[in-house]
Amino acid sequence: MTTATPAMAGEALDGARLPWPLALPFAGMLLSIAFGPLAVKEWWHIHYEKAALFWAILALGGLIAVEGLPAAAAGFVHSMALGYLPFILMLFAFYTAAGGIGVEGRLNGSPPVNTTILAFGAAIANIIGTTGASMILIQPLIRANSARPFNAHVVVFFIFLVSTIGGVLTPLGNPPLFLGYLQGIDFFWTVHAFWPPAVFTVAILLVIFFSSTHIFSGAKKVFSRPPRAT
Repeated sequence: MTTATPAMAGEALDGARLPWPLALPFAGMLLSIAFGPLAVKEWWHIHYEKAALFWAILALGGLIAVEGLPAAAAGFVHSMALGYLPFILMLFAFYTAAGGIGVEGRLNGSPPVNTTILAFGAAIANIIGTTGASMILIQPLIRANSARPFNAHVVVFFIFLVSTIGGVLTPLGNPPLFLGYLQGIDFFWTVHAFWPPAVFTVAILLVIFFSSTHIFSGAKKVFSRPPRAT
């Protein structure tokens, strides 16, 4: 019986053959991010890094229990060096580039203007990343709608369209796609595979947003009417 070296163990770590309970810490992390700010708001904003550390230790501990310390250590180093570090460097590059771009001027937060900003952001997110597009466009969008009494839905749709769905067509726009590109997937494979559902999803959300904005505009007119004299 041969003992696996760290290099051999790192190559042997195939996620497809690992038992499914090892994915539970990842699910726990996602649920913590989703419900932590709602359920334990004050604690979460102060100690969220402790929750992240807890799930990370749990995931690594489970991997050690299943695969052994050498294989887990090799897999950890492999993921950090060839997955996490390039991903962080890409985000840092987008953050640095987008941080130097400022959009001046004053736009009127009308339904056509807001819809155009969201569509433009969803498009450029595939080129400069969802992080870059969000940093560039969120402030102009907020300024354009600052005078509107009903504007929370604008930011919600911005998160859907620009910060999430918009980067689905290229590895530059979406972190999981970038990790796939690092593993050898063709750069333009996502464009060929995803553009029909991506265009359909963005179009549907833009239609819903445009319609809802008109609804909120109508509600503004109703609530802004002076009471009738009796």
